[in-house]
Amino acid sequence: MTKFLLIVDYNPGAIDTPMTEWAPEEIKAHMDYYGALNDELRASGELVDLQALTGPELAKVVTSNGVNAPVVTDGPFVEFKEMLAGFQVVDVESEERAIEIAARVSQVPGPGGVPLEQPITVRRVMGEADFEELNPLG
Repeated sequence: MTKFLLIVDYNPGAIDTPMTEWAPEEIKAHMDYYGALNDELRASGELVDLQALTGPELAKVVTSNGVNAPVVTDGPFVEFKEMLAGFQVVDVESEERAIEIAARVSQVPGPGGVPLEQPITVRRVMGEADFEELNPLG
């Protein structure tokens, strides 16, 4: 089994309308879809973790040189092209299965029940062998 991170960011996909402007029943359908998908993935043993994050307006970026006090910058950050909204970690047999799950996440319903077609980034989680390969001193 291989772990993959499915990244949901704030790219709107096919629907530009912010969720704050959706009808309550549209928000419920959206959340119910996620709930049913996550229940299915839990039941199959493929879902390792999932988290939704607060909005970028609450984010902080921290930089430090290890000598001076850290520099903390508050959001929002217009210079960022992508801001993480949430993620799922799945443990699956293949990259193809991770992509299949990501496609289902992408089609979560938005206003009017129309699939959002939200871009979902799929990245393999590095394993111990990957780190051994990167470390020339072993």
